[in-house]
Amino acid sequence: MKELTIDAAVEHIAQVTSFVEEQLERYGCPMKAQAQIAVAIDELFGNIAHYAYHPGEGPVTVRVEVTEAPLAVLITFIDKGVPYDPLAKADPDVSLSAEEREIGGLGIYMVKKCMDDISYEYKNGQNILQIKKNI
Repeated sequence: MKELTIDAAVEHIAQVTSFVEEQLERYGCPMKAQAQIAVAIDELFGNIAHYAYHPGEGPVTVRVEVTEAPLAVLITFIDKGVPYDPLAKADPDVSLSAEEREIGGLGIYMVKKCMDDISYEYKNGQNILQIKKNI
């Protein structure tokens, strides 16, 4: 398990992505899975950066664990910001046109669709959001 603690700021998304990709390369993660994980990091870390500590900043810990049998990566985002469960909102109706849909929720929907599992809990004053991708 590897961890990175960094301020929740949009300009740190690339650093977080690089940190995770370093771990994935050790396990020969396919490029398609790496691209899906990068999209998920962009969406999830970006949301934390925009909303967790608004209007200020605070720390986020990004934890990367690789499991075997089946080979999978677990990426956990931990922050002490405002409690927020991104999974509580209903998925957008993607059958509607962009003009007809409510604003918001599409990014989390995309993460749900490209990850094998996603979970959220608020525990001990922390938001804990975990994604899993089988590799």
